[in-house]
Amino acid sequence: MKADIHPNYREVVFQDLSSDLIFKTRSTVQTKETIKWEDGNEYPLVKVEVSSKSHPFYTGQHKLVDSGGRVDKFKKRYGK
Repeated sequence: MKADIHPNYREVVFQDLSSDLIFKTRSTVQTKETIKWEDGNEYPLVKVEVSSKSHPFYTGQHKLVDSGGRVDKFKKRYGK
């Protein structure tokens, strides 16, 4: 393998903003935020809007997920 061409693969904490789910896994995603984990170590933090805890496919519940006002734009354009 060539040296210095692969991204840094490390442990990262993901936080679902629409539920209380926080989990640690490994990823190459880049972030500037950090969080102190249960083991006392500090890990990079990635905030996500949807995860398996909040996605309608996994929960079985239909839930409106509006990211960036898309629903409002649609209602404004096509609603009366």
